[in-house]
Amino acid sequence: MSQAVLSKSLISQALPQSGAARLITQAAIVIAGSMALVFSAKAKVVLGPVDLSLQTMVVMLLASTLGMRLGIATVVLYLAQGAMGYPVFQSTPEKGIGLAYMVGPTGGYLAGFLVMTAIVGFAADRGWDRNALKLFAIMLLADAVLLVMGASWLGVLMGFENAWQFGIAPFIVPDIIKAALAACLIPAGWSIVKAIKAQAR
Repeated sequence: MSQAVLSKSLISQALPQSGAARLITQAAIVIAGSMALVFSAKAKVVLGPVDLSLQTMVVMLLASTLGMRLGIATVVLYLAQGAMGYPVFQSTPEKGIGLAYMVGPTGGYLAGFLVMTAIVGFAADRGWDRNALKLFAIMLLADAVLLVMGASWLGVLMGFENAWQFGIAPFIVPDIIKAALAACLIPAGWSIVKAIKAQAR
């Protein structure tokens, strides 16, 4: 991906321009983003095989703010932490750790985080993050893909008759609300950046 495309992400406004400092800052941002995913996973409402948490909202916010490349790097780091056995997922260590957890009921959603990040981050890199309606639409699309991926794997494990009941239906309204909040926050961030730049002139 070209630097011209990456420069459109919101976080790029705060990144140093020099090579070494930029790389160090990006690494710190990726680590901080993975920690945000850990905290959002633990803020959950127990529903059954798959619990309701703030993770989808945090994934959407990270993808919108960081853009596709840094966003994917953040989710990959988070998943790698879980694969290595760290208790970063919703119900670890109670339901097992490492790869054993990742192929459990939430496995499809974990993989879906990468796809969601790619979809939203790709759009954000191209300026969709500056318009709340466009961003909301792409977030809904990404969330729909996530739910289908998660429910599909859940169906393999528990039977497809349970996939809708436990893997999609409980999350529709909450995810719409989370997408709406995220879609409003990012353009607001751009407005703040513009105001700061205007004052600096």
